Amino acid sequence: MPRTHTRKTRLGVAIVGLLMALPWNATALYMADRPSRMEALLHGAPRQIEGLLVKGLLEITQGRVDAALENIDQVIRLVPNFKLAYLVRGDLLQAKARQISSFGSVPGASHDEIADLREEARVRLERYLTRESELTQPDYLWQLEPGQRHAIVVDTARSRLYLYRNDQGKPRYVADYYVTVGKNGTVKQIEGDKKTPLGVYFAGRQLAKKKLPDFYGSAAYPLNYPNEWDRRLGKNGHGIWLHGTPSDTYSRPPRASDGCLVLTNPDITALAPVLQEGNTPIVIVDRVTPPSPELHTQRANLVRALEAWRMHWERQDTDRYLASYSRDFLSGDGKDFTQWAEEKRRIQKIKVHSKITLSNVSIFRYPDAQRLMAVVSFDQDFKSDRLNNRMRKRQYWVLEDGHWKILYEGAA
Repeated sequence: MPRTHTRKTRLGVAIVGLLMALPWNATALYMADRPSRMEALLHGAPRQIEGLLVKGLLEITQGRVDAALENIDQVIRLVPNFKLAYLVRGDLLQAKARQISSFGSVPGASHDEIADLREEARVRLERYLTRESELTQPDYLWQLEPGQRHAIVVDTARSRLYLYRNDQGKPRYVADYYVTVGKNGTVKQIEGDKKTPLGVYFAGRQLAKKKLPDFYGSAAYPLNYPNEWDRRLGKNGHGIWLHGTPSDTYSRPPRASDGCLVLTNPDITALAPVLQEGNTPIVIVDRVTPPSPELHTQRANLVRALEAWRMHWERQDTDRYLASYSRDFLSGDGKDFTQWAEEKRRIQKIKVHSKITLSNVSIFRYPDAQRLMAVVSFDQDFKSDRLNNRMRKRQYWVLEDGHWKILYEGAA
């Protein structure tokens, strides 16, 4: 075997090592559907940059070093501050001059930096080797209300942010983006733990660019962490944002933030039109899973439970109304179940005729590893001879012994 071919093969073997670290079905899927996937990943400007990178990496596994180098050089021309592209280019140039046995063998580079870039290469590869059904059918966006034109799901394990549009209450996949999360992973608990929270959040108003340090990139949107459920669990901290990267950096490693979600500046610019103030839901999960018939059934059961709660309240059937609440319930103003029940029984003794309607209902499955939960938000109209009130309300529901129960209720 000629020496030059040996050099190519060794670098290719190192890239294959990254592929082998991915789920087995992902690699198999790529091998079965390579041409169509290569064509699909090159559409759109941000997609083109990542697509060219992935294409170059996969060409290395085929021993096509010159073709790979051409693609990587094109990436660098498009984004001169893409550190991972420079790492791959350095490996390719070394492969032409000498044997290398690992991916990321640039002399003088720190071990931690190389490890970060290898991980970035791995998660970017995984995106293009993942079954499309896992991307296009999220099992967290159970119902979008009309005012929510878009919704976002962040898969922290895959370092991926997925954007969906609202199609008559159902999510339809639009695009996805590489994203950086906390240095110490997920499940944020306390201030300064450098973890990204898991939960259902909403993007706030874009922070003023003039007051924004370069570190946060071209735009930043604060998330409403801690949310109602976080506070119930005693979690604290603040300043969890969706933001960009410094001007000298195209992308940061998969685990590099202090808990924020970090996109490239071109990607967060692309998202700017859909980040409605306070109304774009962002569901942050550990790992997106394919939809299941069981969850579809539980979603339908929750819709029925919500309507039963409304109906029993309107009819002032107090016992059945209170049966919708968990014994672990806590209201937004701090009442536990006993205090809540006493107040409701006192009020409903009067038996005033009322009309209660719910509109603009959104339902999101809440990421919780211990139990099945959902967060429900709606506009509530309460009309009676004594009161005419409209408010935005939020409830957290939990599945207890096969029945949906309300854990929290308060103003949204």
